[in-house]
Formats: sequence, structure tokens, C-alpha cells
Amino acid sequence: KMIYVSSVNSGEIKGPHIHTRRDSYFTCIHGKVIFVIKKPDGKYEEILSSEKNPVMVHVPKNFSSAHMNLSPQVSRILTLANIAWKPNDNEMKNDHFDDYDWEKWKTV
Repeated sequence: KMIYVSSVNSGEIKGPHIHTRRDSYFTCIHGKVIFVIKKPDGKYEEILSSEKNPVMVHVPKNFSSAHMNLSPQVSRILTLANIAWKPNDNEMKNDHFDDYDWEKWKTV
């Protein structure tokens, strides 16, 4: 198991990528972030999490996800994973959300 805090710059998008062996749980603890999860049917689920409403977001293994900072300042995300990261474990795969509209969040 592993717990860590990551930072996301204003307007920055992290991901999308897929973890093939681990489930992840994310909560925004500073700022405001939109989490986007691509479902097996190709539809997207959008979940807002912020310091004022710190929703926990579950991303199961083999689901593609990304997140974007909607705050004018750096946002921080607390992450819990059921499998700890190890060098060279190759369990993360990059993905693309070519049909997703990130622009709609730039005006929020």
C-alpha cells in the first residue's frame, strides 16, 4: 500500500493513463480538481473534488483516468493506492482522451 501527495499546476492536466495492477483513491486537499474516468463503454465520468468539498474518487485498475487543476493556484491531491509503486514495475500505460472536451473546464 502507498499514500502520497502530488501537486498539479493551474490548468495542468495529468494523465490520462491506466494502472493495470492497482486501484487508486484520490482526494483534492487544496484547490479544485476535476477527475475524468473513462468507463469500459467509452463514456466519461466527471467528479469534482476540492478543499471545500473533498470528494474521494475511486479509479479501479484497468480504468483510464486523468485530472485537471481548475484553481488559479497549485492544487494538491492526496492519493492512496492498494499496491505500492516500485521502479520498473511497468504497470502504468499512457492513454488518450481524444474525444474528450477539456476546453469546457478552462472557463470554470
